[in-house]
Amino acid sequence: MHLLLTLSLVLGALTTLFYTLESRLDSFYIFTPSALHALSLSAIERHGNDTAAVVSYIVDSLSASHPQHINLDEEWVFNNAGGAMGAMYIIHASVTEYLIVFGTPVGTEGHTGRHTADDYFHILKGEQLAYAPGKGVYEAER
Repeated sequence: MHLLLTLSLVLGALTTLFYTLESRLDSFYIFTPSALHALSLSAIERHGNDTAAVVSYIVDSLSASHPQHINLDEEWVFNNAGGAMGAMYIIHASVTEYLIVFGTPVGTEGHTGRHTADDYFHILKGEQLAYAPGKGVYEAER
């Protein structure tokens, strides 16, 4: 009986800690969606459709402002997840967030999955077709 009480108290404390941390998860983020959006627009304005220069500008700018958090080793790895097949460059990865550049020469179909992540997409070149329940049509995001 004593063991059951102890386990219940530990489980209750861990559950409380988990939900408290999860509700404040954004305070652990390094990047903000608005800053990344502004940086993406600035890179596109400066370099147009030169995707390599756009990515280089973004990485250089982030490296200047967050030097300890940016991966400067531009290694592209193949990725096939959720129906999207292409290559990605991992610019930053941590327990709470990641920042990648993803590209594909072919159309992709599939889902992003059901999870509690906050996803922000900044289209550097091309477009993405997205469907929202209730609209009834796919709409392009550029």
